[in-house]
Amino acid sequence: MNTKGLKYIFYTLALLLLLLMLKGGIDAGISGDEYLHYNQSVSVYNYFSSGGKDAAAINTPNTHLKYYGQSVDNLITILGKWFNVDDIFLLRHLSSSFIGWLTVIITAFFAIWLSGYGAGILVILLFALSPTFLGHTQNNLKDIPFALSYISAIFFTQRFLFHETRTKVWDALLLTASIAFSISIRTGGLLLICYLFLFLILFAVYAYFQKNQYDPAQFRKKLLQSLLISVAAWFLSIVLWPYALIHPILNVWKSYEVMTRFPTTLMQLFEGKMEWSDLMPWYYLPKYMIITIPLIVLAGVAVFAALSKKIINRDNLLKYGFLVFSILFPIIFVIYEKSNLYGSWRHFLFVYPSLILLAAIGFTTLSGYLKKKYLVGAALLLSLILSWHPLKFMIRNHPYYYLYYNPIVGGLNGAYGKYETDYYYHTIREGSEWLNQYLAKTKQEGVIKVAGNFTLNWYFRNQKNVETFYCQYDQRSERDWDYMIVANSYIPAFQLQNKIWPPRNAIHVIYADQVPVCAVLKRETKLGLQGYEALKRGDTAGAKRFLAEALKINTQDELIFYNFATALVNERKIDSARLVLQSALKVNPVYDPVLMYLGNIAVTQNNPDEAIRYYETLIGYNRKYYDAYVALSKLLMERDLKRARRILKTCLTLDPGNKPAILALADTYRKSDPEVAKKYDELANSIK
Repeated sequence: MNTKGLKYIFYTLALLLLLLMLKGGIDAGISGDEYLHYNQSVSVYNYFSSGGKDAAAINTPNTHLKYYGQSVDNLITILGKWFNVDDIFLLRHLSSSFIGWLTVIITAFFAIWLSGYGAGILVILLFALSPTFLGHTQNNLKDIPFALSYISAIFFTQRFLFHETRTKVWDALLLTASIAFSISIRTGGLLLICYLFLFLILFAVYAYFQKNQYDPAQFRKKLLQSLLISVAAWFLSIVLWPYALIHPILNVWKSYEVMTRFPTTLMQLFEGKMEWSDLMPWYYLPKYMIITIPLIVLAGVAVFAALSKKIINRDNLLKYGFLVFSILFPIIFVIYEKSNLYGSWRHFLFVYPSLILLAAIGFTTLSGYLKKKYLVGAALLLSLILSWHPLKFMIRNHPYYYLYYNPIVGGLNGAYGKYETDYYYHTIREGSEWLNQYLAKTKQEGVIKVAGNFTLNWYFRNQKNVETFYCQYDQRSERDWDYMIVANSYIPAFQLQNKIWPPRNAIHVIYADQVPVCAVLKRETKLGLQGYEALKRGDTAGAKRFLAEALKINTQDELIFYNFATALVNERKIDSARLVLQSALKVNPVYDPVLMYLGNIAVTQNNPDEAIRYYETLIGYNRKYYDAYVALSKLLMERDLKRARRILKTCLTLDPGNKPAILALADTYRKSDPEVAKKYDELANSIK
């Protein structure tokens, strides 16, 4: 087909994809980080509108959001304020979708620049078959804009460096804008400046040794231009960033240091168990990518690798080398640094456009070698087969594209109970809309209390008789609610794997494929709450009565068992409490408070072996349950002093300021080495 025909197809597909992506943004729910970043953007707006007097934007000890430039969030909020936008989240989602589409288009133009319109068309098609990426374009205003800035910077860096004659002004301006945009979202964008200088030097070295075309004057000119681009990008990046404006160099660098070792850690479901995000195995990131990227894209990358000797030549070696480096370097870097990773690989969506680009060029190159019709037909058939799985998933499960897993793990059904599903809380919107309709039909009077394991207030903002609040799923019996909306996030793996979740009191369940991803619960009884409140006020007899009745109705809530056991312990019925706690483990075998309680009871009953088993089980499940380390070490001091010390040192490696662990470590040296014990005592006393 001639270039004109390919252009027509290219722009038609681009327009169709834009419409589909905007539809996804319209239907999307609010993502897990949106309230945080929206609230921070409001603080940023207040900071500027008050001339810096309102300093909430630079005082974020809990969220650490002052370290984010989050320029897109800030810009959308400013526009929303100026134009009195009522549905700010719809504006955010449409903006996110459009930015995601721009990412596709820039990648496609990159492919055209490297290999022609055929490759550009394939880029659009491969993106259209990428559920994870498309799912995040609906409402992710951090990772999707960063992906746009990253691929744009790589593209325009190449155009800037590898242009045969003089530098085009537009290339330099767009490169400056791309780097500035990247840093303004996340300070990891500073790497793009490093990339610019690294490949400027490599380009000069390669020209000198391989092509005998080194021009010192041209190199000096490019070096000066690169310096100007970098400085301009740096200062443009902080225009909407209050913290950086205070000290444009020092605070940007501080932000980069914080981002490389982000302090917030979460527990995530990975390979069938919950683990802390900063303690994940090294292969967490590559494995998540392998099991969630569609096979058609992985196949394209494999084809590129197989045909790389035919694709890469003397003239384009640095271009493709740069592209491959931009993918591999960030991944290898975070693996080496043992970085804090969570939420699947959403923080690394910025490398995906480059992967798509390689896959498209791989397929384009392969098509040139398929001369016989039966080979062309076989290749097309295989491509359709590989494409059907992600396409079918998106058709069936609109708009929950980001829940996709590929056939390597058996799709979403195979991943269920082993890996995260709705970790970004997209399904909360549908659950809330269903409950709104349900409440309208049932015409309930009085105040209706609705809890959620994600913030609900936006979805019920027009319901005057509805109170909403956040509640962790495992604490539901201790809170006063009538209905609860629960996304499939932070649900114990055992309960997922054994179909204990959704619980019996679910009146509506949302599915993706055959997997429950959100449940609307209706409260059966408040006896568990009454028992907990009686326990708090010291009414043990009342607490025991309420909780015993609650367990006749609800045996799927481990916290009711725990509180009932506490009431029994208060009455010195230790053996009965122990049996109740063991019943709780049938609901959740790794429930932290129950395991700790059972260990402590075993200690009081002079059963150290049993206590050790409980503490070890608890530590094996939750490596940051520090009280268990201290309790375990005390039991081991007499029988295995070296192991006791080793356990405490492990604890202090994870939490260096843990005072009980330091004092316990001092105790292990009191008899054998009082001087060492004294040093640990002094260290403990220095901690407030």
